[in-house]
Amino acid sequence: MRKLLIPLIAIVVVLAVIVGWKHHNSSTAVVSPPSSTTTTTVPPVAPLTGLPDPTGVSLTRSALTVKIENTPEALPQWGVDQADVVYEEIVNGGITRLAAIFNSHAPAKIGPVRSVRPTDTQVVWPLGGIFAYSGGAAYAVDSISTAPVKLIDESSAGAAMFRDPNRQAPHNLYAIGSLLFRFGGTPTPSPKLFTYRAVTDKVKGTTVARFVVPFPSMYPVTWTWDTQTTSWDRTLFGEADITGTNVRESPKNVVVMWVPYVGGELGSEGSYADLQGTGNVAIFTDGKEVLGTWSRGPSKADIITYQTKSGTTITLTPGQTWVELLNDGVPLTVTP
Repeated sequence: MRKLLIPLIAIVVVLAVIVGWKHHNSSTAVVSPPSSTTTTTVPPVAPLTGLPDPTGVSLTRSALTVKIENTPEALPQWGVDQADVVYEEIVNGGITRLAAIFNSHAPAKIGPVRSVRPTDTQVVWPLGGIFAYSGGAAYAVDSISTAPVKLIDESSAGAAMFRDPNRQAPHNLYAIGSLLFRFGGTPTPSPKLFTYRAVTDKVKGTTVARFVVPFPSMYPVTWTWDTQTTSWDRTLFGEADITGTNVRESPKNVVVMWVPYVGGELGSEGSYADLQGTGNVAIFTDGKEVLGTWSRGPSKADIITYQTKSGTTITLTPGQTWVELLNDGVPLTVTP
C-alpha cells in the first residue's frame, strides 16, 4: 500500500506544478497596450491677419494689392470684406480710395478696380507681391514702377479682369483674385505688418463706442463698436457700408495714422501720403482706443512699427485691419 502511495503523491505534485505553471504563464502573457502619445498640431498662422490658417495657403503666395474705387458711384464694392488689410488714402480731388491687400482669400470678384496713386508706392514697398490697378497718369505709374511689385493693369491682366456690362464705366472693372495670384509675386509668404495679441491678453486703453475719421468733403467715415461681432462697423456716406455680397464692412482693428501729405496741396494731383519717418497713431481694437506713435526706418522696405507712449509694442486683435491715412493736424471725434 505504501508503494502505491508514493507514485500517487508524485502524480499529484506534477499536476500541481503543471497547473501552477499554466496559471503563472496565463497571467504574465497579458500584454498592456503601448501608451499612446498625443501630439497637437498647431495650424500655421496667416501673416497678414494673425489668424490660424489650417490650409496653409496664405504661406504659399505673396500679397496681392488691388486698387479699389471708393466713390458713391462705385458702391457696392466687392471683395473688400475678404481683404486681410485695407488702406484708405486721400487722392486728388479730396476723395478717398482703397488699397485692399489680399493673401488669405482670393475673392471671385474684387472692385471696382481703379487707377494707381503715388501713396500706393509707400504702402506696398515693404510688402512686394502683386499690384493690380486699372491704369493711371504717367506720374503715378512712374512712381509705382519703382516699387518691388509685379504690376498688372487692365491691359496685361487678361482673363483676371473683366468689365461688368450692367454697370457704367469707369466704375465697372473687376478682378478675379485666384487668377491674379497666378501671376506670382515675391516674397512668399508675405511679410507681417502688425503684431497680434493672444486671445487671453487684455487691451489697455480707453473704452470707445464710436469714432469718426474726418476725411475731406463727403468722405468722413464713422466706426461703431459692435458688441455682438466684437468688430468695428463701418458707415460711409451716412449709410452702413455693405458689400456686393451683403456683408457689413466690420474689421477687428482700425489704425488711424496721422501722416503728412506732401508733393502738393492736399487733394491735388501730385499729393501723396509720406509714410517715412514718424507720427501719431490711434489704434482701435477690442472696443478700446490705444494712443501711440508710428515709425518707419529710413528704407522704404522697412515695416511700420506701432508703439505706446511708453515704448511698448501695440498689439492688434487677429483679423482684418483697416489703416486710415489721415492728414496731420485733423482731430478725431471719439465717443466714449
